[in-house]
Amino acid sequence: MNNTVANQGVDRIDEEVPHDLHGNSPAAWTAVAIVLVAFTVGAIAMVLGPNWVLFWISVGVAVLGALAGKVLQLLGFGVPADGDR
Repeated sequence: MNNTVANQGVDRIDEEVPHDLHGNSPAAWTAVAIVLVAFTVGAIAMVLGPNWVLFWISVGVAVLGALAGKVLQLLGFGVPADGDR
């Protein structure tokens, strides 16, 4: 009776899922930092006015942050540091 649907679900939960590239890389950290700064500046721009010029500049910086993360990943910085594996 150990082969029921409920028991199969428990067996799958017990299996360890590998998280090799779970965002802990220089490319991911750089992208997140740039986008976080952009969103913060955009939020400040909306509170102080709204200042639409500063808001759209922050949108552009957020897009550049995402692109920077992808470029860094393609250049080989998308793998975790040796101590994190």
